[in-house]
Amino acid sequence: MTADPPPEPTGAPAPVPAASGPTARGARPAFRRWRRTRPFWAALWTGAGGFVIFFLPMAPLGKILQVGVGGIAGMAGGVVLMAMALLILLLPGQRHTAGVIAVIAGVASFPLSNLGGLFFGMFLSVLGGSMAFAWLPEKPARKRGGLLRRTRPGAGTPVPSPSESVGSGSV
Repeated sequence: MTADPPPEPTGAPAPVPAASGPTARGARPAFRRWRRTRPFWAALWTGAGGFVIFFLPMAPLGKILQVGVGGIAGMAGGVVLMAMALLILLLPGQRHTAGVIAVIAGVASFPLSNLGGLFFGMFLSVLGGSMAFAWLPEKPARKRGGLLRRTRPGAGTPVPSPSESVGSGSV
């Protein structure tokens, strides 16, 4: 048997087919841009806290501290917290209301549901709710000099602002 030697590289890279659509620039940068327009981490922590509080009552009986009403209250509190996480994520304008409800539901889970998901779920939901309440949308960057100057359409010369033309001394 004879083995043919591999072909010699020509130096020119092989042509890569051009991608089109939303994945042309990559899904990751698109997700990053979307994520930065909303309180993403607040929703993540609130949802994680709701998940812990919701699923802890469904653990085996040996791992549960309280059975009965606490299990039902834990599942209801977990559902409320996961719903608030979705509200925070999908409607950032309602973040204050959802954040306050998430903090209240997280603190209420302490006496109602197995010590608030063994403290862990309560901590995550209070952290996420307070992050949602404190989140502010990103403001546009200000230009240097403090004043924004307008330019004439099609020309590169700045238009003087009204305060600059009043004291210019022209007759």
